[in-house]
Amino acid sequence: MSKKYQGVVVPAITPLNADLTLDTAAVEKLFAFFRKYGAHPFILGTTGEFPSLPGDLKLQYIRLAGRLKTGSDQLYVGISSNCLADTLEHARIALGEGADVLVCNLPSYYQLAETQILNYFETLAEKIAGPWMIYNIPSTTHHSIPLPLVDKLSHHPNIVGLKDSERNEERLVTALQMWSGRKDFSHLLGWSARSAFSLLHGGDGLVPSSGNLSPGVYTDMFKAKAAGDIDHLNRLQDLSDQLGASYQGRGPGSSFGALKALMQKEGLCQPYMMPPL
Repeated sequence: MSKKYQGVVVPAITPLNADLTLDTAAVEKLFAFFRKYGAHPFILGTTGEFPSLPGDLKLQYIRLAGRLKTGSDQLYVGISSNCLADTLEHARIALGEGADVLVCNLPSYYQLAETQILNYFETLAEKIAGPWMIYNIPSTTHHSIPLPLVDKLSHHPNIVGLKDSERNEERLVTALQMWSGRKDFSHLLGWSARSAFSLLHGGDGLVPSSGNLSPGVYTDMFKAKAAGDIDHLNRLQDLSDQLGASYQGRGPGSSFGALKALMQKEGLCQPYMMPPL
């Protein structure tokens, strides 16, 4: 089933100069690199160090990303913040600068009851004047958004999908069963180790941090799935696992820096990270 939001969505790093300003030349290079392989950029996500970035740098990145868009791009923009007003302001600006879909996770400071989670996302849905996706990432927010709650929210016309980075096999199977037949709601997986499994069971999109290094591995997965070449799909999964092993396993505080160092070797960016990373 063809859906509006699908395919490979790369959670882009935030390229920085030595003085911690935005490396605009590297952003241009990254966007061209993703486009070459048919992948879409997702800026200001976890891999993009969004909690550590100053507001003016975020806005500069959003505006630059909007200018770099071409007709073949879908631009995903993270708007998450612990402050609802800031989230809504970033949503307004991002949509005005050409974002195609916004992505938002839960605030990560207070422990929230399910009623508070539901109220938070319903408030966003009513106040954001455009399409956006729920982002589930319990490793950083310390909340796992229950699938029945997501399903309830999925019927709001502004909520168009779930970007799920929870490493839970049972949850993944259940989610794919729930939404693979829904044309109006997409499931994007942020767990690279289960990329092939997701595609074989009705997943709509992949959001792999290693796509910063090799987006073609993941766009080739979609081609292999479409061709029914399961052996090739599994070989690509093995390659994805090798890419992940080259920088992951240290925890986010170190793995993203290792990712940038590998990207520097490929001439894609500089290795600088925003404090505290």
